[in-house]
Amino acid sequence: MHDLRHGTASLALACGSDLRVVQGTLGHGSVVVTSDIYTSVLSEVYHRSAKAIARLVLGKARRTARNLRKAAA
Repeated sequence: MHDLRHGTASLALACGSDLRVVQGTLGHGSVVVTSDIYTSVLSEVYHRSAKAIARLVLGKARRTARNLRKAAA
């Protein structure tokens, strides 16, 4: 039964659930217990996070380059 709780927490986070929602679902009094003990980061979550960061950085770099070209023109 204990492994099911860990699995539930990890899968809920992989699906994009908020950590506080997972905390409430599991009935933990502290979000620290949920995050430190009951969750494992799945490789797909790492991948999704890396892609989101790349989109953010590349988007900002493109906007900056566009603004520099406009200023130079």
